Amino acid sequence: MNNLKLPDFVAIGHVCQDILPDGGLRLGGSVSYAATTAQRLGRRVGVITSAGPDLDVAQVLPGTEVLCWQSDATTMFENIYLSTGRKQILHQRADVITCEQIPTDWRTAPIVYLGSIDREIDEEVFHCFSDEALIGVMPQGFFRRWDEQGQVYFTEWMPSEEVLRRIDVLVISELDVPDPQGLVRDWGRFVRIMVVTHAERGASAYEGGELCHYPARPAQEVDPTGAGDVFTAAYLIRLAETGDPCQAAWFANGVASFSVEGPGLSGIPNRSQADAYLANALSESS
Repeated sequence: MNNLKLPDFVAIGHVCQDILPDGGLRLGGSVSYAATTAQRLGRRVGVITSAGPDLDVAQVLPGTEVLCWQSDATTMFENIYLSTGRKQILHQRADVITCEQIPTDWRTAPIVYLGSIDREIDEEVFHCFSDEALIGVMPQGFFRRWDEQGQVYFTEWMPSEEVLRRIDVLVISELDVPDPQGLVRDWGRFVRIMVVTHAERGASAYEGGELCHYPARPAQEVDPTGAGDVFTAAYLIRLAETGDPCQAAWFANGVASFSVEGPGLSGIPNRSQADAYLANALSESS
C-alpha cells in the first residue's frame, strides 16, 4: 500500500444494519458514524470491521478504505425509542475482530477509534497499535449483554488496568451507564482523558482531576442515533490538532449537535460547517 494513502484515522468495530420502524434497513454501528465524521472532517479514514455477504461496506462508506472480514451474518439491531429510554434488540451478530486482522502498516495510525456495539472487539486490539497512537474508545457495546430473544441489557465492563492504560480518551454517556462519575473516579487514575456526555446538556471532560464542561449547541433533534460516536470522532480529531481537551469538547459538541438534525448519517457536518460553528462560539465567549 502506498504510504501516502495510509489512513490517519482508523476505526474498528462492527458496522450494522438498523431496523427502522417501517421495517426497512439503514446503515448503523459506531464505526459507521465515526468513520463518516472523520472523513467529512478531512481525515484519511480506514475501517476494520466484520459483516456478512449481504452488505458491501466499502460501497456504503464512500471515501474510506475498508477492510471487511466476512462473517456468516451482518450485525443487526432494532432500536425502539420509548419515553423511558431506548430499548434494543440484537437480531444477529458478526464475528469478533482481532489484532491479527489489522494490517501492520495501519498499526502506526496517529488516531485510533475503537467503537464497540456488541462486545465485538477482542481485548488484544487495545495493545495492537503503536505507543504514539491517540486511542479513543466509545465503549457502549462493552456494557451490553443480551438474552436468547436478543433483548439488550446493561452489564458491567471490567477492563484490566493494562487495557485502561492503553486508552487516551474514553467517552461514556450518562444514558449508557448508571454511575458515570464512579467510572471517572475509578478509571480516571489510568485513562488520560475521560469524557461524560449529557445529551442535549453538553459534555464534561476530565484530565488529571481537572474538569471542563461545555453546553451543547441547541439543535432541532430528528434522530439521536450515533451522536455519541460522532462526538467521539470529532473530539479525537480536535484533540490531536490542539492538544486541548476542553476545546476538543466544545468542537465535538457542535459536530454532534449537527448530526442529530438529520436521519442516520445525513446530518454529520463537513469541516467548513464545524469550523464556522466553533469560530462563532469562540467569538461569542470572548
